[in-house]
Amino acid sequence: MSKKIDAALKDLKKALNKHAEVVGSKPVSLKKAQRATAQVAAAATNYAEIVHAKSGMGNPFDDMLQPGLDSGTLASLAAERDSIKNNITGPIPIKR
Repeated sequence: MSKKIDAALKDLKKALNKHAEVVGSKPVSLKKAQRATAQVAAAATNYAEIVHAKSGMGNPFDDMLQPGLDSGTLASLAAERDSIKNNITGPIPIKR
């Protein structure tokens, strides 16, 4: 293996271990979790770039599913939100 790939892999493993440590603790700190997630993403991007530069291979993470809602659900929710927004003509009365 190349020294650059080895170093990038080491950084990626370190970032993943840190992420697992942070999100596995109780209580989970949102800021720490976001920071750890960003570090994993940066390390994965760096690893993919080095692998591509060395071998010409594509990103090994391309086929991974993205967490969250699928595009159809997001489109449906956006359309519903826009419909509600367009039907409101004035302030919403507050019932007490």
